[in-house]
Amino acid sequence: MSTTHSILDTLTTAHRDRLMALSRPVAFPAGARIFDADQAAERFWVLDRGEVTLDLHVPGRQAAVVQTVSAGELLGWSWLFPPFRWQLGAQAHTAVQATEFPAAAVRELCAADPALGHEFVLLCAAVIGDRLRSTRTRLLDLYGPFGVNHGASVSVGGPEDDS
Repeated sequence: MSTTHSILDTLTTAHRDRLMALSRPVAFPAGARIFDADQAAERFWVLDRGEVTLDLHVPGRQAAVVQTVSAGELLGWSWLFPPFRWQLGAQAHTAVQATEFPAAAVRELCAADPALGHEFVLLCAAVIGDRLRSTRTRLLDLYGPFGVNHGASVSVGGPEDDS
């Protein structure tokens, strides 16, 4: 793994070492499709270098990019929750070097070591929370502000909207 700050740096050394023992280095050229929505989520990655765009398939149109994942960040969390299928697609925006983890083996490791599992699931939950906040901000940028006043604040349907 590179010297780039990694999301895995938040884990204890022992837990990080156990996870890293399951990993392997991989590379994707710019433009490579890494996974598509609704495919089986059998692995995940921590990016060492490069950027990956997450996209949403829009029938009859080009896929809509909803987020970009950069070096040090986790790529993929759908592998953690049934039905273990990708919710979005991913494509290498630039050349990517990453550390790849086999999802089933990591789930087994987390089940066998509850302390590691707890720490790692909390790490993944933080990623999911950050992505949700980012998505909300992006939606506000794209579609807001709306409301009665069309001013500096966003109206969300409170009593002041009844006038």
